[in-house]
Amino acid sequence: MKYNLSKFQTLVETFEALPTIGKKTAQRLAYHIAINDPFLGKKLSFAIENAITHVCKCTKCGFICEDELCNICLDETRNSDILCIVQSSKDIFAIEETSNFTGKYFVIDELNMHNIESLKEIVVHNKTKEVLFAITPSLANEAFILFIEDKLNGYDLQFTKLAQGVPTGVSLENVDLLSLSKSIEIRVKA
Repeated sequence: MKYNLSKFQTLVETFEALPTIGKKTAQRLAYHIAINDPFLGKKLSFAIENAITHVCKCTKCGFICEDELCNICLDETRNSDILCIVQSSKDIFAIEETSNFTGKYFVIDELNMHNIESLKEIVVHNKTKEVLFAITPSLANEAFILFIEDKLNGYDLQFTKLAQGVPTGVSLENVDLLSLSKSIEIRVKA
């Protein structure tokens, strides 16, 4: 039987292009918003368009925000003595959910001289005393830590990293809150 569902199929394929969404889930989502709840579909469409238009990266730390600076960078009550380095803004959401870290952040999603210079500026401006590496444990990331430590060698800094509770190769967004919270509390020297 031949039928024309090109618009529905385009919607399914669009959902399927998202991370962790398979074909069956994409079909269920598409059917739900196209048939069961078209108002939700319109609401979703508006929310996506609005987010694409207004959400950007903080010019100081790289976290996501809707202005030039994020709320964490603007929060004067945060402890600027400690700077937490992450590789993705998503990791900040996970750490913040633990309510166990009150310092500042810096996102290094790629190692380039611009990011390194920005990091150095923040270390100086914040008068940072400790750099906490909150990155997924792996051999490649150990090299990442050593590279950053080398670039910050001239500053009087203590380097630490997350301790127990974060398994090797597992992204921070997939670590349970108790383990992540514990690993922040009992961080180790990097």
